[in-house]
Amino acid sequence: MIVIADTGPLRYLILIEHTHVLPALYRRVLIPPAVSDELNRQQTPPLVRAWMAQRPLWLQVRAPRGSMTGLAPNLGMGEREAIALAEELTADAVLLDDWAARVEAQRRHIAVIGTLRVLVDAAEKGFADLRLALDRLQSTNFRARPELIEALLKSDAQRKSK
Repeated sequence: MIVIADTGPLRYLILIEHTHVLPALYRRVLIPPAVSDELNRQQTPPLVRAWMAQRPLWLQVRAPRGSMTGLAPNLGMGEREAIALAEELTADAVLLDDWAARVEAQRRHIAVIGTLRVLVDAAEKGFADLRLALDRLQSTNFRARPELIEALLKSDAQRKSK
């Protein structure tokens, strides 16, 4: 399975200490150089920079070789490179949270998985406790509608009760 990650989902999973779900779900994850750069910026939380300094073997940096022309100009460089790499490699999915980036990836027929879907999938496979993960996620600057969080928790509780 080929999965490309943008900065946001990886950053949040690092902050909530749930990066272990990525190799459990996808074996390996690729990030383009711009995403690596964004995760190593001075203003990036120290926990994220420290994690990147000792990046695990399952996370690999790979630059897109093709042109990024035609990509929506309002996207950040990490998003642009992630989508370009996903398209070039015919990736199974790209991990994106930004709405405009998600729309662009879907326009290009690339499957999109957001941070919440990663956590739900991990919980369904027994790799994470969804309530704990969402509680931690809500202590960051991640934003999701409260109704969505409640619906995910309700669905998780129903799944567990079966």
